[in-house]
Amino acid sequence: MDVDSDLDLNLLQQFSCLGTTDRDVLISQLQKLLGNQLNPAGCAFFLDMNNWNLQAAVCSYFDFEAPKDCGPCMTLVRDVTIGEGEAVPPNTRFIKTWRIQNTGETEWPPGCLLKFVGGDHLAHEDSVPVESLRPGETTDVSVEMGSPGKAGMYQGQWQMAALGSQAFGEIIWVIVTVAEGGLLGVTQQMEAFHQLGSPPRSSPLPNNPFGSPLAKFIHEHRGHRATMFISTRPQ
Repeated sequence: MDVDSDLDLNLLQQFSCLGTTDRDVLISQLQKLLGNQLNPAGCAFFLDMNNWNLQAAVCSYFDFEAPKDCGPCMTLVRDVTIGEGEAVPPNTRFIKTWRIQNTGETEWPPGCLLKFVGGDHLAHEDSVPVESLRPGETTDVSVEMGSPGKAGMYQGQWQMAALGSQAFGEIIWVIVTVAEGGLLGVTQQMEAFHQLGSPPRSSPLPNNPFGSPLAKFIHEHRGHRATMFISTRPQ
């Protein structure tokens, strides 16, 4: 067994919990994010159920509490942000990307948006367009953000909505730790430059040059603008 590799994996697991593995601290942070709606024992339950990952615990709680209806449905499949879990330096651009799915029985109406609904507004826009998905289809949605100049933990909420309609689906939580020496910005830049130097990947889907979660960053460096989402339809 490679001892160094085991140590590296252990360190990565520790950093994945927003820079702390102190369970009392995580319980306190979750309680604060939920506005003290849950007692410490309840917070510990949701954290333990999600391997003590704060963002996953928040999403699980609101998914559990959300009323069930027969309207449009959206489920967060997972956070696919490049460098997810790493802190971001102050005053740094970065991109958050989520994979979402239509888990309802009807197609989403046209004109759907992922909208900012509360908390710390780190994005440059209030909403980003999302194409209409048929039942079972998924899409990756990316939002460009910028970290504040002051170190600390910041949280915001985003949710799907149709034009002129109420919001629907799970609330997507953005939980970001801002700290000097954070690696998220550098990690995303390295990935972007790596993609610039990589040959196009073959795909059974029609070619989409803006398909990468970092496409906006890459094409800005090439002097272009790109849309901020792609879809993956069942074959």
